Amino acid sequence: MSIEISSQVLRSALPDSTKSQLFLMDIEQFLDSLPRKPIFDLVVTSPPYNIGKEYEKQVPLNEYILWQKKIIQKIYSRLKNTGSICWQVGNYVENGSITPLDIAIAPIFQKLNMHLRNRIIWHFGHGLHNKNRFSGRYEVVLWYTKSDDYTFNLDDVRIPAKYPGKRSYRGENKGKLSGNPKGKNPEDVWDIPNVKGNHIEKTSHPCQFPVGLIERLVLALTKPGDLVFDPFAGVASSGVAALLHERNFWGCEIMEDYIKIGRDRLEKTLNGTIEYRPYDKPIYDPRISALSKIPAEWRTTNEDANS
Repeated sequence: MSIEISSQVLRSALPDSTKSQLFLMDIEQFLDSLPRKPIFDLVVTSPPYNIGKEYEKQVPLNEYILWQKKIIQKIYSRLKNTGSICWQVGNYVENGSITPLDIAIAPIFQKLNMHLRNRIIWHFGHGLHNKNRFSGRYEVVLWYTKSDDYTFNLDDVRIPAKYPGKRSYRGENKGKLSGNPKGKNPEDVWDIPNVKGNHIEKTSHPCQFPVGLIERLVLALTKPGDLVFDPFAGVASSGVAALLHERNFWGCEIMEDYIKIGRDRLEKTLNGTIEYRPYDKPIYDPRISALSKIPAEWRTTNEDANS
């Protein structure tokens, strides 16, 4: 099966939502070309952070927020009543001062009367080291639902319990096992490596997010056959996560090089050859690496400093 790339959508027609597709066009142009009707089961994305990357033009923060507002409003009218929006953001940085984008963007969703179910913390282990503040090692996924009647498949994303043998010590269940045999809720802090250096998923995209981050959202918030949409698709990591679990995917992207890489990754997903790091793979323990040993030069330096 081949993934189709479209550069235009007819205003009077709706693309086939049972077929995964990529759209090479501006996101506002794409959304305006769609009928104003519920289409999407899950919208999940990591929009540009307005920090001057090759795929964005940096503008004053208030202009950026207004642009995000227009896009979110257009998406809202095309989201099913049972659907969710997951907006993954980091920080806007200007002159060494940060603005958490989840705080700046939250009022947009609030004015649409959307329900914030979780502010998920995505913790990762690698990144640039700062000298004038603590080094940033997390970003945020804002999970909103359109209504109280939404899809949430907790059993599909449970993780092994830390203490499966734990028993209740009081009440009517005293002495009985207190956990769930299927595992525990994964909670709202997720430790998933970011795509840097030698990560198995690394492409030419400078801010690529991991398939594993989206996998858990796809499994929990959609059903097989549902439509997952990423308005800033990049190299289609969201699409890989969707196709891995028999969901359909639409992705919109303005960079032709990225969309070509994305199509290749989606086709590899369909034929079973995609390389990715599953969301439930245990975190690597750096203590077993030879690189975790204190080098002789540092020991000498520390000994001299303490003498």
